[in-house]
Amino acid sequence: MNRNSLDELARRLAESVPEGVRAAGADLEKNFRGLLQSGFSRMDLVTREEFEIQAGVLARTREKLEALEARLAELEGARPARAERGVPPPGGG
Repeated sequence: MNRNSLDELARRLAESVPEGVRAAGADLEKNFRGLLQSGFSRMDLVTREEFEIQAGVLARTREKLEALEARLAELEGARPARAERGVPPPGGG
């Protein structure tokens, strides 16, 4: 979460507190911000940027895998089976 989002969430939480308690204003917002920061840091979250980078890596990996699978299918289809060519199985058996 970026700093602005965290500040906005802390502000909204502070505003949602009943009017009588809200007199603590800035202290309340500061405490909410601290609680949120510590809670989020324990969650081991990733940033949107890190997520987007990993999503891109995954997409490229899938593309490569699909290309390799297509190439393998092409090679397997173009090559006659060993038995059809009269080649004994490996190990002489």
